[in-house]
Amino acid sequence: MASSTPPKSRLGASTLPLDCLIEGDCIEAMRSLPDRSVDLIFADPPYNMQLSGVLHRPDNSRVDGVDDLWDRFDSFAAYDAFTRAWLAEARRVLKDTGALWVIGSYHNIFRVGAALQDLGFWVLNDVVWRKSNPMPNFRGRRFTNAHETMIWCAKDQAQKTYTFNYDAMKALNEDIQMRSDWLLPICTGHERLKEDGAKAHATQKPEALLHRVLLASTNVGDVVLDPFFGTGTTGAVAKRLGRRWIGIEREHDYIRIARARIAAVEPLADDVIAVTRSRRAEVRIPFGMVVERGLLKPGTVLMDQSRRYRAKVRADGTLAASDASGSIHRMGAHVQGAPACNGWTFWHFEAGSGLAPIDLLRTRIRAELGANA
Repeated sequence: MASSTPPKSRLGASTLPLDCLIEGDCIEAMRSLPDRSVDLIFADPPYNMQLSGVLHRPDNSRVDGVDDLWDRFDSFAAYDAFTRAWLAEARRVLKDTGALWVIGSYHNIFRVGAALQDLGFWVLNDVVWRKSNPMPNFRGRRFTNAHETMIWCAKDQAQKTYTFNYDAMKALNEDIQMRSDWLLPICTGHERLKEDGAKAHATQKPEALLHRVLLASTNVGDVVLDPFFGTGTTGAVAKRLGRRWIGIEREHDYIRIARARIAAVEPLADDVIAVTRSRRAEVRIPFGMVVERGLLKPGTVLMDQSRRYRAKVRADGTLAASDASGSIHRMGAHVQGAPACNGWTFWHFEAGSGLAPIDLLRTRIRAELGANA
């Protein structure tokens, strides 16, 4: 069950409150966390919607909009000061390999984006969440507001390492590169939390949205911080996917609901939460290692899949054709007269009754190295 930890003096890394909901103000609570201690932050801050009156549908029924006290600020300047304060703490607690996602509407996301850049964050993508079932514009005086914007950013421009599970996102999208516009429904039906027939939270996010965010930018065991925890969507999805989480929330009703919700979540088995690894994250295997290990002997003739081009393996891990020699990539390009070539997939060897790509031998070595790690 999720526990509760009140903000104290800054905690050491060994006492990071994992899988806990911290009660209190997000800025003060983040100040209790150690520097460079979390892998990812997902933030759904107040939108500062500046509502000036009650909105009704054409049948005169009242629209259940965002009119909570936590979404009200005296001025844009007050909202900007709040935004900069929590973002500064967020940047401090992020690891140097970490990243931040923040979601908002047209009311606030541009102000948040400017603050992010002013504080040194480096924007990686803006992702548009297109709502498949948005609330209509009842007055008919504007376009239907059918999306929200998420900003995904690294800590600074110099950061070269951050988690992006490209191949997992591609697999999630039927082997097509994932785009920056995501079509997902808003939170409805059994997923929408209610109390006494009313929404428990006005802006509850769908679990599908957090599922995609966490699969894209975290690995199993990573620590995810949500400083505006609400009813616990981030914690629920993190627990299910084998991530550790820290939530911060000040509203007692939301805290109560979030605890019960997360306690009911069953973590998925280890064998089904493994993320498809990016080829860029794989251990680099030089072709020479294939030769050294005797998986291909010097003198072996390699060829392309159509058996049109041939080259001979040399003891130093290069290939030799009739008129040139070089790496598997260089020789693949040379024989085709092409500017570049992936030699691992171009060159094949005789295997049983047919040809097999030499990439199979690289995969075998990687598996052996992983088993011995």
